[in-house]
Amino acid sequence: MQQVQKGFTLIELMIVVAIIGILAAVAVPAYQTYTLKARFSEVVSAAAPLKLGLEICFQEQNSLAACTNGANGVPGAITASGNVLSGAVGANGPLTAQITMTAANVNGFAGTETYILTGTAAAIGRPIQWAKTGSCVGLGYC
Repeated sequence: MQQVQKGFTLIELMIVVAIIGILAAVAVPAYQTYTLKARFSEVVSAAAPLKLGLEICFQEQNSLAACTNGANGVPGAITASGNVLSGAVGANGPLTAQITMTAANVNGFAGTETYILTGTAAAIGRPIQWAKTGSCVGLGYC
């Protein structure tokens, strides 16, 4: 009477281990980027009150030059909290303003990643057009 072989051969097990190793080598870096992007969303969200304050100030003052931190309804500068190191509004002329946010040196950030929104109003009464720049764009965080 002949016995029927049960189980897997060594080569089949080695192939399965190799496939799992390849999948892990691809998945781990992708997951790390995903988690950094999720953490950076706190920085992006912290810019929202500044952006809204600038838009309201522009509608009321008819100029972005008067819209700075803590003036005319624009919130004050943002201080360190969680993943946010700082955030501020800078006036760059009558129809342009810039919001600069910096990530804190925690949770995988070097403390130099920036998120910059540059708002430009084509004319009084027109909505502000926002352009997104900064080091977070190249890294894919924002």
